[in-house]
Amino acid sequence: MAHVWLVFALVIMAAFLDVVDFSIVQVALPSIRTQFLVSLADSQWIVGAYGITMAGFLMLSGRAGDVYGQKRLFVIGVILFSIASLTGGLAPSLLSLVVSRAVQGVGAAISSVTALSIFVMLFPEGRERNRALGIFVAVLSAGFAAGSIMGGILTALFGWRSVMFVNVPIGFAAAALSQKLLPNSGGRMMNGRLDLPGALSVTSGLILLVYGLTNASNEGFSSLLAILPLGLSLLALAGFVAIESRSKFPLVPLGFLRRGTVLTANVLALIFTSASGGLGFILTIYMQQILGYSALEAGLGFLPPAIIFFVVGGWGSSWFVSRLGIRRVLVASTAFITVGFALLTQISAQGDYLGIAPGMSLWALGASIGFPALNIAALAGTRPGEEGLASGLISTSQRVGFPLGLAVLLTIATTFDPVPIGAADPSASAAGVVAGFRYALVAAALLGVLGVIIALRIRQAKAPKDPG
Repeated sequence: MAHVWLVFALVIMAAFLDVVDFSIVQVALPSIRTQFLVSLADSQWIVGAYGITMAGFLMLSGRAGDVYGQKRLFVIGVILFSIASLTGGLAPSLLSLVVSRAVQGVGAAISSVTALSIFVMLFPEGRERNRALGIFVAVLSAGFAAGSIMGGILTALFGWRSVMFVNVPIGFAAAALSQKLLPNSGGRMMNGRLDLPGALSVTSGLILLVYGLTNASNEGFSSLLAILPLGLSLLALAGFVAIESRSKFPLVPLGFLRRGTVLTANVLALIFTSASGGLGFILTIYMQQILGYSALEAGLGFLPPAIIFFVVGGWGSSWFVSRLGIRRVLVASTAFITVGFALLTQISAQGDYLGIAPGMSLWALGASIGFPALNIAALAGTRPGEEGLASGLISTSQRVGFPLGLAVLLTIATTFDPVPIGAADPSASAAGVVAGFRYALVAAALLGVLGVIIALRIRQAKAPKDPG
């Protein structure tokens, strides 16, 4: 058992790199803009390229792991991520940096989804898996705050390139240890084939979807750069459904979605992450532009919710699921999230950190017990050869939810902003920005209410009992 937990720690270390890197780069964006002399909109693709390729390749990576072996794919993903980090740190231009970030996203997709698949194989369904999954999700969630803090420190001390270089030695060490310690596992999928037409259609559809949502968050849903890729995405995903319904060896068997709590868990994950997708962005802008905090101070502002995620999510969530069952935990989780958003709607241009702390803490409490419970529900009943399918599906639902929520909430915020940014009166401009944020947070609270309703419809009242 000690060896199992050692392997688990190794898997967490590699997955933690992916999560930290997503937030660590955002803090370094101002320094990157200064060096390459690019606009804010152009610099956003440093983050966007990573998110687009990661979301797009999750389903393909998960199923490829089922066919060709999770260990092999995991090591490939970590090495690809590390090489792309090195080229990104050496990037001579914005374009080369964005390309490196896109390759990083592919590596992160492969390593993160196969990490979750390996985790499913390590721990049998029940109390032990619930406990380990709580730790897994909590550590990764805390990584977002850790990335913001590390990004501020590294950029201030060594420059922005250090946030890329720091991944290289850690990544190669993780790949070497993984090759040595992870159990050898060939493909566990029964037919041993990869549905290539389905893989191509779902990957292209997801990439176009996240690309369109990223453009929508910057320029609005009425922009041609948002409408065209979103329309093409719908066609590609419709083609994927048609292919899957006729395929002898489908990438995503429709029967799998109907099993237990799989479909409900993925729908709830989409709602969870959509509601939360714009929260980090809104609070970051609020603390820096309205309250006047520095980037490091704003990063430290997210430390309390990160601690809640680490403590409550890591150890409390599995305890609640084992004793109360998935349904009750998810109902409580969505209720806490909804109340947290409702409290945050009271933010004002004359406010302070204490004004957002209660709502942010309640949101973190609900999310910290909810995300592990969602993963437990999504992975319940997984059979040998389906680990990558289950982990790819829930990872995709969560990843797509973030840009979807960000695009929707920012569209609402700018639509209902009565005073445009850059108005002659700075106080009026700040009041307008905050007013738009309030409407966006109201929409997030309504999504939370929808989550409560769906959670109430979950039939499985209790988690599987562990014989021990």
